[in-house]
Amino acid sequence: MRDSDQFKVIDLFAGAGGLTLGFTKKFGNDFQPIWANDFNAYAAETYNANFGGHCTHGDILELLADPHTKIPSADVVIGGPPCQGFSLLNKNRENDVRKEMWRPFLEVVERAGADIFLIENVPQLLGSPEYLAIAERAREMGFKIACAKLCAADYGVPQTRHRAFILGCRFFDPQEFFPPLPTHRNPKEQKKVNDLFAKGTSGVLPAWRTVRDAIGDLKPPVGTEMREVEPPYDLHFGRTPTANSLERYKAIPEEGMNRFDLQRRAPELTPDCWIRKTSGGTDLFGRLWWDKPAFTIRTEFFKPEKGRYLHPCEHRPITHREAARLQSFPDDFVFHGSKIEIAKQIGNAVPPLLAAAVARSVRELLCRRRQVMEVLEPCPTASHLKNEAALCPS
Repeated sequence: MRDSDQFKVIDLFAGAGGLTLGFTKKFGNDFQPIWANDFNAYAAETYNANFGGHCTHGDILELLADPHTKIPSADVVIGGPPCQGFSLLNKNRENDVRKEMWRPFLEVVERAGADIFLIENVPQLLGSPEYLAIAERAREMGFKIACAKLCAADYGVPQTRHRAFILGCRFFDPQEFFPPLPTHRNPKEQKKVNDLFAKGTSGVLPAWRTVRDAIGDLKPPVGTEMREVEPPYDLHFGRTPTANSLERYKAIPEEGMNRFDLQRRAPELTPDCWIRKTSGGTDLFGRLWWDKPAFTIRTEFFKPEKGRYLHPCEHRPITHREAARLQSFPDDFVFHGSKIEIAKQIGNAVPPLLAAAVARSVRELLCRRRQVMEVLEPCPTASHLKNEAALCPS
C-alpha cells in the first residue's frame, strides 16, 4: 500500500497512544495517524514523541467550541472516552459527567467525515443506558453497530484484561468482521482452531502468554528512579519499601499468595481493615504467577495493596517496565513525564496487541469499501475476522 493510500485515523482521549500503536506497521497494520487529542499534557507529549506532533493537548469540549479548531478528514475515529464514570471502582458513577464524553467523540466523527468509529471502554458500558444512547445517536448518523467484550489475553497480551469495544460503520454491517478471531487460547479451555493462524501448523492456537514470557528475562531492578540507559532498563527501577512492607512481602513468598495468606501466616502484619474485610479482594496484595497472565494492570501497579502486583518471586511490586511489557508495549516505546504520570499512561492504555486485533477488523471493513467503490484492487485480507465465539469467558 502506498503512503498516499493509507487509511487515516484520528485518536481521541488518546493517552500515550496504545490504541494508535495497534493501528500501525509495528503491529501489522498500516494506518496513518493524522490527529489526536488528550487532556493530559504528559500523555500528549508521549503520544507526539512516538507518532509525530499532531496530538493536541486540551479539553476536547473547548477545542470543538473554538472556531479555529479544524478537524481533518479521516477514515476512522478511535478512542477511549474516560471510563471512570462506568467503573465499578467509582462509587459516584451514577451522576459522573464523564459518562457523557462519547458525545464530543461522535461530534468529531461527524466533523471528520469518518465512515468508521471505534469506542473502547470498560465492560460495564455495554450494559448501561449510555450504551443505548450511543447506539441510538450512531444510528441517527447512519452507522450500523457491533459490540463485544474482549479479553486481551486472547490476542497475545500477557494479561486477562477485559475491555468493551463498540464498532460503527456507515457502509457495511460490522458484525460480518467483528469481533476478531482470537490469536491465543486459554490453556484450560477446549482447544480452538483458527484457519488463519493454523496454516502449516497442527491447527491449535498457542496458549495465553504468561508473566514469564513477558518479564522473565529481566534482571532485578536498579535504584528508585528512571535512568539514562538503553531500554528495557531505563524504566526498570524499584521502590524503597518500609520495613513493615518488606516483612509483609516476605511473609507471602509463594506465587499466587494474597492478603488472606498474609493474615493466615502473619496476622500481626495484616492491616486491621483487611482483617475486617472477610470477603472479596482476593487479588489485593497478591503475587503474580510466573506461568499465568497477569490480572488487569491499573495506574497504581506499583502499590501492592491495590491489586495483584507483587513480583512472582522477588520481594517487591512490579516495575514500570514490567507493567509496560504486561500491557504489550514494546521496549522502544518512549514515555514522557514523571514516574506517576508514566504509570498512569501505562495503566490507562489499551494494550497495543489487543488494539492491533481490532484494527484488523477495521482494515477489513475499509478494504471492503474500496472493493465496492472499485477505487483500488481488492485488499489482500481474508474474511476470517468474523467471529462465532471469540469472547473471553468472564
